[in-house]
Amino acid sequence: HVQLVESGGGSVQAGGSLRLTCTYTHNENSMAWLRQAPGKEREVVAAVFPGSAGVTYYADSVKGRFTISRDTKSNVVWLQMNQLKTEDTAIYTCATGAPGNGHYALDLRSYTYFGQGTQVTVS
Repeated sequence: HVQLVESGGGSVQAGGSLRLTCTYTHNENSMAWLRQAPGKEREVVAAVFPGSAGVTYYADSVKGRFTISRDTKSNVVWLQMNQLKTEDTAIYTCATGAPGNGHYALDLRSYTYFGQGTQVTVS
């Protein structure tokens, strides 16, 4: 059973930055950050595939502003969020799964294990 723990959420003004951290028990699957805003469905905003290449995928809404990265030796994945907007306000959750290929990287159904989430509020 994979365990994931997020940290780094908080409140920030629009235009600011935050970095989320997720520590997880060792696994070799893809890692992703999901978010759920009030009244909206959960969505995958960023994913990173396993392996040395660490291919990344981003939702259009965060592309160019968010960066996902991972350290497989330390079992940590980060989400650097820059140029934050009020619409980025959500609960952010770390997840792991096996999308299989890039086509499914941003598909919520690809992910099996989830953390508890951390609140990000942009005002």
